[in-house]
Amino acid sequence: MGTPIVKVENLVKRYKELIALDHFNLEIEEGEIFGLLGPNGSGKTTTINCILSLLSFDKGVIEIFGQEMRPDSYELKRQIGVVMQNVAVFDELTVRENIDYFCGLYIRDKRLRKQYVEEAVEFVKLGEFVKFYPKKLSGGLLRRLNIACGIAHKPKLIILDEPTVAVDPQSRNNILEGIRKLNEQGATVIYTSHYMEEVEQICTRIAIMDKGRNIALGTKDELKQMIKKSETISIDILELKEEHMSAVRELPHVYDVSFGEGKLTIFCSGGKHNLLRILDYLQKQNISFGQVHSELPTLNDVFLEITGKQLRD
Repeated sequence: MGTPIVKVENLVKRYKELIALDHFNLEIEEGEIFGLLGPNGSGKTTTINCILSLLSFDKGVIEIFGQEMRPDSYELKRQIGVVMQNVAVFDELTVRENIDYFCGLYIRDKRLRKQYVEEAVEFVKLGEFVKFYPKKLSGGLLRRLNIACGIAHKPKLIILDEPTVAVDPQSRNNILEGIRKLNEQGATVIYTSHYMEEVEQICTRIAIMDKGRNIALGTKDELKQMIKKSETISIDILELKEEHMSAVRELPHVYDVSFGEGKLTIFCSGGKHNLLRILDYLQKQNISFGQVHSELPTLNDVFLEITGKQLRD
């Protein structure tokens, strides 16, 4: 591995008695789409603000592109694009004027800036809306404008904080497709979201934060291997005696069983052929059953087991 694009080492941030970041560590490699997850109050936003040097901290070191990040590290900041959860554009400027303004904060050359603005407009597919004012845009179009303003200067590192909140499915798909394209064009991405399926869909590695610490880190498959549940099997059954429930509990790799409203649910930990083994038992006992469903663990299962919390707590 080369030098990490982002390196956070032993970071501590206190708000009086509250410890927002507790010796937090993180490394992000070039070319990653890195997911940063955590329940509300876990320290995600504080981490991002510290990385951007928008917030002072009590202890630790933050390096971007191999250099220490400071409030006056303007050359480093020119290589970073930020798209925050709250849309931040000017209502009195049109779509094109907004993108041009934000691009102009980084790109002085007028000809190059014009080229970058047109490329950003094309990238987020806002060509037919360039003369519209933000108040005339739908929620999805407004999000895409927000992204264009954050990435028009072609940054090497892009931080996206909840970019798909409150948008329709089509706009969400367009935004996710755009993030992949940015990554393919060479940008490293830090991505936070409350939508687990998005993170699972696009992120190469994921960190789960809680109480200011990094409590789990890895690919989605590596994270799933950290938890007990490896498979959940649901079977429609009209009746099931307790003796059969007890027998199913004793099958290899079964760690929990529940039955109610005509559905048998079996939770398995590891192992192969769990479904075949369970169906074989039911058939040998002449137990009639209907629809069968097997589900592998999701990133949401990982999150709940590791943190014990819903993401929107």
